[in-house]
Amino acid sequence: MTLRIAQIDRGQHLAYVNSLGSASFLQTPAWAEVKSDWESESLGWFADDQLVGAGLLLLRKIPKIPKWFGYLPEGPLLNWHGPLKEIDDALDLLIAYAKKRNVFLLRIGPLVEKSSWSAQTMKAALAGEATASLRALTPDEVFPQGLAICDHLKSSGWLAPKSEAGFGLGQPQFVYQLSLANKNREDLLAGFNQLWRRNLKRAEKESVTIEVGTRQDLNTFHNIYLETAERDRFIPRPLGYFQKMWDALRSEDADRLSLYLARWDGEVVASTIMIRVGSHAWYSYGASSTRGREARGSNAIQWRMMQDALDSGALIYDLRGITSTLDPNDPHVGLIQFKLGVGGGAVEYVGEWDYRISRFWSLLFALLLRVRK
Repeated sequence: MTLRIAQIDRGQHLAYVNSLGSASFLQTPAWAEVKSDWESESLGWFADDQLVGAGLLLLRKIPKIPKWFGYLPEGPLLNWHGPLKEIDDALDLLIAYAKKRNVFLLRIGPLVEKSSWSAQTMKAALAGEATASLRALTPDEVFPQGLAICDHLKSSGWLAPKSEAGFGLGQPQFVYQLSLANKNREDLLAGFNQLWRRNLKRAEKESVTIEVGTRQDLNTFHNIYLETAERDRFIPRPLGYFQKMWDALRSEDADRLSLYLARWDGEVVASTIMIRVGSHAWYSYGASSTRGREARGSNAIQWRMMQDALDSGALIYDLRGITSTLDPNDPHVGLIQFKLGVGGGAVEYVGEWDYRISRFWSLLFALLLRVRK
């Protein structure tokens, strides 16, 4: 078998994504349109003439210099559970391609599980004082392939992901997920904690209604999102970014992205965006107003998304990133406690890894990023 790498067209890329049980939405060809401020290429790995892997390569240029940072967010889409030799061959081809493309730093982020913790294990740790981080908490399950890939990448010259106290600039290494496999609505409700079930009853009593929105409703979402950003002190994305997401992802697949609105007393008090690829559904963005908080629209809207994900055949409902903190005094712990209430558990991926093709330009690029912060 001869393995080679080459550019592929959008149709080939999408067909490969659709052939998988699930794949990150950040590796769909449509995501290139969302990240239109980057250059992008669809890459394919071929075993003889058969397409056996694909990846969306995003490229950012150093101003006025023909040098590029290459990034495959949550990718590439390879057989990461296959033999390490085959993975190594595929990555060697990627590095060689990047060199020809004048890339000085290459970053990948395979969605390969390394460790996982159940909600019960995390709740017990939060209730105590001995463990302040998931990194120090014994996992409920360790995935040998994920550990082997980390060891192999490190020995092959890739740089290990850096530990972040909060949310880093890249994609999250720790996420919170709820398995939907072989479950019905009653099973999911039974896995919720008492507070979540009480909040859902409160939302029902307050006559909170959940609507599936249209593109025009992105304006309403964005207004609440801006309020959330000011309250939680993060930098919001502009409305145009979400309009671009809507147009690009729904053009690729009409079911790829859905917008939800929680209405109470005649006003929208919470709004969320869910993205789905194959059997994986992500709670991607969320916003809530301080008005009507007592009506628990945020719980009701999550419950509706979970039900729709279940009805669509999804096997995983992904509540996306969390930090590794288990410190009750950490400001990020409230988000973890909210997600813990649905059951499920935390997953640690192998994370993002860098390959310095040019050490000089990589260090200069890192310096520029620090100056821009």
